[in-house]
Amino acid sequence: MQVSLQWLRELVACDLAPDVLAEKLSIAGFEVEEITDLAARAAGVVVGFVEQREPHPDANKLSVCTVSVGAEAPLQIVCGAKNVRAGIHVAVATVGAYLPAVDLKIKPAELRGVASSGMICSLSELGLADSSDGIVVLEEALESVPAIGSPVGPLFGLDDQVLELAITANRPDGLSMLGIAREVAALTGATLNLPSAAPVVSSEALPVGADVQDRIEDGGLFSLTALSGLKVGPSPRWLQSRLERAGLRPINNVVDITNLVMLEQGQPLHAFDADRLAQLSEGRLDPAAIDLRAGRPGEAFTTLDGSDHSLSEDAWVVSYADHAIALAGVMGGDASAVQQKTTSIWLEAAMFAPQTVRKSARSLGLRTDASSRFEKGLPLEVTLSAADRAVALLQEICGAQLDGRWLHQRVEGAKPPLELRRDALHNLLGPVVTADGEEIDLEDAEIERILEALGCSLQAGEEGWLVQVPPARAMDLQREVDLIEEVARLVGYDRFASHLPDPIAPGGLTPLQEAERRLRRLLASAGLQEVCSLSLGPAEVDRPGADPSRRVALANPLLADYSHLRDSLVDDLLSAAQRNLKAGRGGFWAFEIGNVFDAKAQGSPQSQHLAGVICGSRQAELWSQSGKPQAPDYFSARGVLQSALAALKLPLEDRRLSDHPLLHPGRAAQIVVEGRPLGYFGQIHPALAEQFDLPATTYLFQLEVGALLSAATRRNRWQPSFAPFATVPASERDLALVVPTDTASAQLLNAIRKAGKPLLEQAELVDRYDGEQVAQGSCSQAFRLRYRDPKRTLKDTEVDEAHEKIRAALEKQFGAQLRG
Repeated sequence: MQVSLQWLRELVACDLAPDVLAEKLSIAGFEVEEITDLAARAAGVVVGFVEQREPHPDANKLSVCTVSVGAEAPLQIVCGAKNVRAGIHVAVATVGAYLPAVDLKIKPAELRGVASSGMICSLSELGLADSSDGIVVLEEALESVPAIGSPVGPLFGLDDQVLELAITANRPDGLSMLGIAREVAALTGATLNLPSAAPVVSSEALPVGADVQDRIEDGGLFSLTALSGLKVGPSPRWLQSRLERAGLRPINNVVDITNLVMLEQGQPLHAFDADRLAQLSEGRLDPAAIDLRAGRPGEAFTTLDGSDHSLSEDAWVVSYADHAIALAGVMGGDASAVQQKTTSIWLEAAMFAPQTVRKSARSLGLRTDASSRFEKGLPLEVTLSAADRAVALLQEICGAQLDGRWLHQRVEGAKPPLELRRDALHNLLGPVVTADGEEIDLEDAEIERILEALGCSLQAGEEGWLVQVPPARAMDLQREVDLIEEVARLVGYDRFASHLPDPIAPGGLTPLQEAERRLRRLLASAGLQEVCSLSLGPAEVDRPGADPSRRVALANPLLADYSHLRDSLVDDLLSAAQRNLKAGRGGFWAFEIGNVFDAKAQGSPQSQHLAGVICGSRQAELWSQSGKPQAPDYFSARGVLQSALAALKLPLEDRRLSDHPLLHPGRAAQIVVEGRPLGYFGQIHPALAEQFDLPATTYLFQLEVGALLSAATRRNRWQPSFAPFATVPASERDLALVVPTDTASAQLLNAIRKAGKPLLEQAELVDRYDGEQVAQGSCSQAFRLRYRDPKRTLKDTEVDEAHEKIRAALEKQFGAQLRG
């Protein structure tokens, strides 16, 4: 946003130096990126009078002019402009002047043997918009010509300074001069001098169908104001100057007025040539022919700048008699543009939904001053007042006659005022430091001054105020804390006292945070590298078992490939493994801890998962494999994960898993902690390995982090306990059992430990066998059991009794038989 300092000072009585004002605005949130002094464009350029013009003796296209600039003697200047002649006032750049617009330093010169001391300038050489082919003739460009020798800069507004502001997305009011003026008034306490409201134009209902009304209500408001009898021509100099200082090019008085109102009030407007619209409907003008609709695929549309576009369904257009006449909120169409011969117009003032405008602009690769304002969001209440302001200017400058207005808008209830509690403000902000170092609470009068300067109306109460927020600030002032933030911002954060919490409590990690960090370190120590992938993805993924309906869609995605939140960490891990192997890496061992999202989940759709992939061999282990890469088998890969999880002192159990769509049906396990399934581990399914071009011996795991950490942080889980060395000998026995093949060793171990109390000290699996020596459908599992009483040496009969108790329990529970 380019802000003219002269225009700003007309709206607010602020006489601060530009650099001081820029600093205040930057601290308050409107960063001033640059201050441009327009006076430099015309330094050394003065009013001159062409006393005599003679043809150049040696060049047909050059003229030798005698020009008076108020000095003792006139200057001789060689000029190549076609419109130079005797008896006119011109802009003369004297010797020594520098013109930054054309990067030219004026020096005495000799052109074809004739001396020249200066240059007669065009508007473009002064950095201004110029529609002529020659020099600027001041009698034609100005209402009155000042004295010879006067500076030219002030005549064309080049005595101003322009602040270029960076406007954040939450402050659409900063894209208007009135919004900036209110901000400056609140910052400095200066008085506002805003233009008086224009007469309100009465309106009647827009005669369109219910379907069109529904589409209008998606945005909020659509109005057309009919004006006739206007005369199109160049705008007054003051109007052109305001547009040029804001970085806009003057077009004609009608278009310039719509742009001026947009700069002043922030509301984009558009004028249609009514006669050209009538040509689209057999010479009749009918507001019922107006429609808002989506563009049709391949529909041709030419914008105001003459560019041809092919529309898509993402484009939202204003149409008349089913002909697209404007890209809603972005740019008008060339077929209905105002021309020199235009005598009647329809003035559009509308409110389009930000997401609709953003989508339309992106579909054609366009971004305009209008679209940037609509995309940030505009208050509905400003739309018609801006149209009234434009009507008043069109009547004043163009001689227009008002014929009527058609309007349709969404009816909204009045927003209730916000409660601002005095104690809440003081508790959150603390005291301010006065000039003598005293700390006091912010006075009520200062709070009221700031909020009223922003346009708020206040009703005082015992505990604070009821604050009615103005429409221009309704986008970002929606809660009590927003009002408190505004007060702090405009008072100045540097004025508030700094206080540490009293008493100061030591910080630290929660048990869950500590457990998560420990889990990350353990996984890295086990040889896995942590990765971090984007949480956004496409609407559908090519993964077995994927359910697109579970993916949470974004309301306003940037790209189709990043339009939904991920529902699994596995996709990116497999893609990363594929990329690494294609890049020549021998293996890829990685894990990620991150959030996934499930639209069908009960409760919160967000949960934290741990996922990992073990693919190929590790480079650091080649020395132990004679330099030959060797992928781990199932048990080695499972041991990698086990080494990390076992350090958390978790009771883990693997249960057979044969129906997971991502895993090999015979080489997968469900991981159970404290009797609750938390995830899976297994070799990837052969079809998945082929899909990602990965080795068959690639292993995948995924666990729920929340439940895992909850189990890991049980009381005394990590508390080390002291146990003295045993002073009595232990007795070890082996127990070989024949059980059904689908019996898990973890189930047998749990039963052994339970039945062997209190003498059983340790139990572990030492062998598993299935083959010819065992009946079909059965397998042999051998366990080594250690018995010990900490106080005395056990007798053989006591060990035999405990051993038999275990065997009997296994036979009863699993049908286990001793292997002969």
